[in-house]
Amino acid sequence: MATLKEVAERAGVSQSTVSRLLNDPSFSIKEETRRRVLRVCEELGYRNVFRPAIAVLDAPPSGEELQDAYFSDLRKVLAECAESMELDQPTFIRSIHELTERAAEFDGFITVGAAVFPEADLRALHAVLPHGVCIDTNPAPHLFDSVRPDLSQTMLDALDAMIAAGRRRIAFLGGVGSIMGTHDYPEDIRELSFRQWAAHLGLETDGLVYSSGTFTMENGYRLAEQLVADHREAGSMPDGLIVAADVLAVGALQALNALRVAVPDELAVVSVNNQSIARYTSPSLSSYAIDQRELARMAFSTLIDGLKHERRVRRHILLTTELVPRASFVPRA
Repeated sequence: MATLKEVAERAGVSQSTVSRLLNDPSFSIKEETRRRVLRVCEELGYRNVFRPAIAVLDAPPSGEELQDAYFSDLRKVLAECAESMELDQPTFIRSIHELTERAAEFDGFITVGAAVFPEADLRALHAVLPHGVCIDTNPAPHLFDSVRPDLSQTMLDALDAMIAAGRRRIAFLGGVGSIMGTHDYPEDIRELSFRQWAAHLGLETDGLVYSSGTFTMENGYRLAEQLVADHREAGSMPDGLIVAADVLAVGALQALNALRVAVPDELAVVSVNNQSIARYTSPSLSSYAIDQRELARMAFSTLIDGLKHERRVRRHILLTTELVPRASFVPRA
């Protein structure tokens, strides 16, 4: 075990400073120095006292109620996870510029939300706060860590399940997103993965991908309407539909009901996110669940690991999803 002298030398302070910090709660010291000493204590195994100051960059979502609900749930889960891991409660900050200005107050950060940050803002943040973990997104792979659901695998799982159930003409319904990092292409990772996996599986996709506009119920309704208009009279209706997110799927089911498309007999529908509303749609929506508690736990663990070891190699962790079957699509047993 390390000695008090070794901790003081590594932290660049006196032995008395270390002793008073650890034993006198009223001892006044600069916050930056306090965090540095506690981090050295943790690194050297002197005492398990490191409680990092963590910010949550709470990037505002689009304003769609169902999408807001997903991120609202994630915020609550982060707070609960911090408590269960005996960490100080994180500070929620809504602006990347504010976080950059207040960087000296924190050891690291976690991001949640749907905002896309300019590359210059991400680099400016990294210059003053190099340890961060992005949940659900991967905006700067060489700057920060990330923890995300493996949506590429989810698309393959959904296609496999549809095929096993006898569905071979499978359509995709999605919205506009960005691929990774600073490459802001109008294509979401779910659409990209659907196209790639469908091609590998020998499935036809021409005219079966409907992916434009925002992730809203209204857009889901519009896209489903267009799908039916394009294929019903032509006799080319798909028999399966994979939807990128529940918020789109809710609107799509409303359109299919209005147009008297029988779900799942005529068109099986499966989505992603497994939000609570999936239980109450008509028919109830089969959806791949994203484990938010595991996202939060891995985000905190990854951030703390990076802080403890001053890690420079970035980690990008993918978590599997699990189908929760309901009436809109029942997989083969």
